[in-house]
Amino acid sequence: MQSINEIYQQYAQTVFKYLMTLTHSVDIAEELTQETFYQATKSIDRFDQSCKITTWLCAIARNNFLAYQRKHPAMEDLDALAQMDFSVPSAEQDVFVSVNRIEIMKMLHDCPEPYREIIYMRLFGNLSFREIGDVFGKTENWARVSFYRGKERLKKEIEQNEE
Repeated sequence: MQSINEIYQQYAQTVFKYLMTLTHSVDIAEELTQETFYQATKSIDRFDQSCKITTWLCAIARNNFLAYQRKHPAMEDLDALAQMDFSVPSAEQDVFVSVNRIEIMKMLHDCPEPYREIIYMRLFGNLSFREIGDVFGKTENWARVSFYRGKERLKKEIEQNEE
């Protein structure tokens, strides 16, 4: 098994990007990334390798984000998000290429949970459906169906905005 330093070097950027999609703030994402690895360090001996380490780290990050959100309910910073360079990694996201990135992010921000977070994990965290299901404590199929439903909602909203 890797040391915690090697894990940090290899996965800190992935955790940070995931947290950026949730927080829309560089400062908060950095703070929560550090907290995530602090928690991971404390519980590394309980990691049973039944899932990928990125799934485990993203689950810790999500829990930290939810705790932070309970303490700070009004956290919005689309300006920081607008300055990020998002690239669409797969062909299944062709619809997102044709529309302004910020408009999509605004639509996605208004998308209800869990669709919003699932889409963030899939598009920007590059997590598999199995990993997303693991983070939510659900099945791979649940993640796949939820992603599809969220994507369809976004498509309809994009089509309505184009009219």
